Amino acid sequence: MINGPCPELGWPSYQQSTVDRWQHGQHASQLDYIAEEVPVVLVYNGVSHVVMLATPTNLEDFALGFSMTEGIINSAQEFLSCHVHTRSKGIEVSIKIPDERFVCMTDKGRNLTGRTGCGLCGASSLKQAIRQPVPVLRGVILSDRELSLALDKLREHQNINLLTGSVHAAAWATPDQGIIAVREDVGRHNALDKLIGWLLRTGQDPASGFVIVTSRASYEMVQKTASVGISLLVAVSAPTGLAIRVADEAGLTLIGFARDDQHVVYTHSYRLTHTNYLI
Repeated sequence: MINGPCPELGWPSYQQSTVDRWQHGQHASQLDYIAEEVPVVLVYNGVSHVVMLATPTNLEDFALGFSMTEGIINSAQEFLSCHVHTRSKGIEVSIKIPDERFVCMTDKGRNLTGRTGCGLCGASSLKQAIRQPVPVLRGVILSDRELSLALDKLREHQNINLLTGSVHAAAWATPDQGIIAVREDVGRHNALDKLIGWLLRTGQDPASGFVIVTSRASYEMVQKTASVGISLLVAVSAPTGLAIRVADEAGLTLIGFARDDQHVVYTHSYRLTHTNYLI
């Protein structure tokens, strides 16, 4: 379990507070756990690019994942170094990338603030906002039982959310092993970027597994997933129309409303097999 502050960063992922709780007309004064969101500035080659409000955990994974899914770098090898610095008003993540990649960043036009849950904040053009990922390969084949088992185990891996009830999670799972890694954040896009950063850092094969997110499946969640070659995205809530269209064009299997022994397959259903069903 989590033990409060993140000692390596100096910023807590949650705080404790005494609250007045009312239930069925009864009052109680209780100690509650409240998730924190901290300004995190990503600095590339000495120049600030974007400030995101995020949970101050796994920030090196976040920086790597964000750099890849936003097209700032083309491979993990171009993520030359990353250093996390605690500041009085937030956290600064200093990233070094090749000069040729840094020059290309001038066309991206961010240098703005990304609020919690913001996926396209700071985009200054339609071309930048809506990016079509490279089509994914065949990827993973999954049974409905394997999907159900992973969903059943997800909650117990959400350490911060078990305390606070207010953060999203992105999980990496494989058919034979179930859930392998989970990353949490107040922003659903941040959680996914953290997970993708972990995948890249640890050298996981993106074709060997699938991603589960505890949120709706918006366009940018589909784009981020497909951009690194992951072929199957599962969301506990609904997708948007644009997310479905992009997933279909990219060859990605998109599943929504995955909870309580149910799910809806929106695109490329051949990757999910069903063992027991009525005709």
